Amino acid sequence: MSAITSRYARAFVDVVADKHLDTEKTVTELRSIAATARSSVELQRVWESPAIPAEQKRALLDALVARAGVSRPVRNFLAVLIDHRRIMLLEQVVKDFERELNQRLGFAEADVSSARELSDGERRTLELQVEKLTGKNVRARYTRDKSLLGGAVVRLGSTIYDGSVKGQLERIRKELAEE
Repeated sequence: MSAITSRYARAFVDVVADKHLDTEKTVTELRSIAATARSSVELQRVWESPAIPAEQKRALLDALVARAGVSRPVRNFLAVLIDHRRIMLLEQVVKDFERELNQRLGFAEADVSSARELSDGERRTLELQVEKLTGKNVRARYTRDKSLLGGAVVRLGSTIYDGSVKGQLERIRKELAEE
């Protein structure tokens, strides 16, 4: 997280809180525009080019916003990034925005890797266990990792909880090697 991107992220979290905006909708809209920018080299070139006036960039933004049904506050935030020549940092700003928002709302972000797709019940059970560890509500992102034999690996910031079969076998191997 850079000082620049976190400053913009914190400022927009302030707006979201002050205006009592729907946080889930706001995050979804930001992710949508970021994904559109990521997938379009042409859009990236236009937004990042110093030769194209900000008015034209905002006009393009307005067309995207109208098509995607993005709210006015999100549009205005993106326009600020364009006007301050920070739109090329959009991906990181969105990540920092989500991190700051989760922190203020008392959520812990967890990245969960498992060998197979977890059922809704398994996900909820795992999230409850993480909530007990952290004392916070958990927002988890799930991915599959075929290198795991079973179980799951949970990452909370820099802390890793390895409940995978692979991790357990590695711990047993180390114990046997020490004896």
